[in-house]
Amino acid sequence: MNFAPLPVTLRQLQYLVAVADKKSFRKAAEACHVSQPSLSEQIALAEASLGAKLFERSQRGVAPTAAGQTLLPAMRAICHQVFDLVDAAQHFADPFAGRLRVGAIPTVAPYLLPALAPLLRATYPKLSFLWAEEKTHVLVDRLRRGELDAVLLAIEADIGELSQVVLGKDAFVLATSADHPLAKSDRPAKLSELDGFPVLLLDEGHCFRRQVLSFCERVGVEEAGFRSTSLATLVQMTAGGAGVTLLPSLSVAVENRVGSLKVRPFAPKAPARTLALCWRPGSALAATLEPVGQTLRKAYLALVNG
Repeated sequence: MNFAPLPVTLRQLQYLVAVADKKSFRKAAEACHVSQPSLSEQIALAEASLGAKLFERSQRGVAPTAAGQTLLPAMRAICHQVFDLVDAAQHFADPFAGRLRVGAIPTVAPYLLPALAPLLRATYPKLSFLWAEEKTHVLVDRLRRGELDAVLLAIEADIGELSQVVLGKDAFVLATSADHPLAKSDRPAKLSELDGFPVLLLDEGHCFRRQVLSFCERVGVEEAGFRSTSLATLVQMTAGGAGVTLLPSLSVAVENRVGSLKVRPFAPKAPARTLALCWRPGSALAATLEPVGQTLRKAYLALVNG
């Protein structure tokens, strides 16, 4: 370990990262709650100490130089690690105090968080939960970079090695318009019934799309030409007769609240996804996240079992 004086301070690193994020010295100064001259002076000192110019200004704004593009990711990681250190110290003193930054995928967040967030606040009154909604690959990337402490997602997606508490299964159901031929039966649906009917799916990047595709490809089901960015639009298109779709059971109460769809569960061995709270292996917050995950698990099972 080198114990020589460090050439830059943590505050200077924060200023550099803020300029990179905001693409403006003025906005960075506002975000850091300092005057712009003070921020500019500290950045100049940091660049001089490092021996590299990290930003260049133009009429289009501020952009990292080649050196900035190389060095700024490491600076960002250092800032995150310091905040992780502070959080870990706080959680060491009291595992259920401080903040938790948790991400959730779009096919879970609007349907599960309204029920779980108040429970978490009541169960852990000294914990502040900061929620973010993103697609799976974005959440996993942010988790690995230290921008999130945990993520709530379906583990059938390619998420790599993560510690986790499984909440439970979320079965898929068949949804059609009220006058669709497949709406005539009240029996559990079979995959073979979908043959010949276009299936509406979410757009690329949603793990739910890949999960439904892997199920439908068993019988060569045809995908409809329209792709949606949200389940809400998917439901509207289905209700309008543009095709049939599969929905996670978790979403049905919200998305079919006006009764515009005919919803049928699938026969035994129905397709499903597995929801879990996941975090980085070896995370300093594991002693907090494990109990939080168990609380979520109990609440989820109570929710889906009525």
